[in-house]
Amino acid sequence: MPATALSLPLDEIRYDERGLVPAIVQDYLDGTVLMLAWMNRESLQKTLETGRTWFWSRSRQELWAKGETSGHVQWVKSIRYDCDSDALLLTVEQVGHIACHTGERSCFHRHGAKGEWIEPPPADTLSQVYEVVCQRRDVPQAQSYTCSLFAAGDNKILKKLGEETVEVVMACKDDDPEAIASEVADLFYHTLVALAYHGVALRQVYEQLQLRRR
Repeated sequence: MPATALSLPLDEIRYDERGLVPAIVQDYLDGTVLMLAWMNRESLQKTLETGRTWFWSRSRQELWAKGETSGHVQWVKSIRYDCDSDALLLTVEQVGHIACHTGERSCFHRHGAKGEWIEPPPADTLSQVYEVVCQRRDVPQAQSYTCSLFAAGDNKILKKLGEETVEVVMACKDDDPEAIASEVADLFYHTLVALAYHGVALRQVYEQLQLRRR
């Protein structure tokens, strides 16, 4: 899916002595940092023209298009540069949800010794909570409130969803900011449980919000 029209003042970017600038690539929906690569003026220009990411390979000394062989193309949603104009931040739609050559979603999947269990990279808070909810669904744990909801089934989950909605309304009626934040957090959590129970990915919700944002 081609990205929207992109623009960037190329003459304002400060390249290093090799003519390169670091480019951080981030998922446009949940903010996960996918990778870090390098761009020169030509690769940045091609990225702007094509709407997909192009980088400069320091080892091969040549341009390369992300996903050219794997099919895991990155369609660019936005490009920003920092206050010193010497670093780029790209938000992208990652085709296949795989950015790393190892097959992982993100190149930043390691946080311990080599060979340790690979943990998903951090995303926004809702995505992190949703991952935990799905883990509780797939691997039930004793004494887990989330697991008790899944065990009770759809009627219990929907009942709690309704109750939390009423509590949000009441907190708003009382004009109590702290209570509103707390009750909305409860509502978000129970909504995530409902999504997981019905097999709806949180990304689908984000995609709908992005469509409405336009």
